Amino acid sequence: MKPCKSVWASLYLKKNLLNPDIYEGRKNAMRHRCRVPQLGLPADQRKALLRSLATELIRRGQIKTTKTRAKAVRKQVERMITLAKDGSLAARRKALGYIYDKQLVHALFAEAKERYADRAGGYTRVVRTVRRRGDNAEMAIIELV
Repeated sequence: MKPCKSVWASLYLKKNLLNPDIYEGRKNAMRHRCRVPQLGLPADQRKALLRSLATELIRRGQIKTTKTRAKAVRKQVERMITLAKDGSLAARRKALGYIYDKQLVHALFAEAKERYADRAGGYTRVVRTVRRRGDNAEMAIIELV
């Protein structure tokens, strides 16, 4: 007598759950349509890097970094400036949770509304510079407009 369909399904699942190639091989899977820049870092280190780059860009006005990092941090900085233009308490708390320096958040919220009043996005500019000596990485200067 043939086993019922659910038994075959459970045997199939058991066989595939015990197969390490299916789940451990996921790190080599193709990343079609995944728009998150990986930067060659684990997720926690990548988030910390982007937070520190965003904090320094808002503090100094411009920073020099690799082109890939500049394009990745641009999204975060523009999000923070949009929150500052909103100016609500909820937006301020979101910015305080992301930017490392509390005084910098207060300064950003004080000046962003009049500085970027006529702009609906595009608060940063990425300018490519010469390649880095040593590893020939593409470098860029990202600055606030």
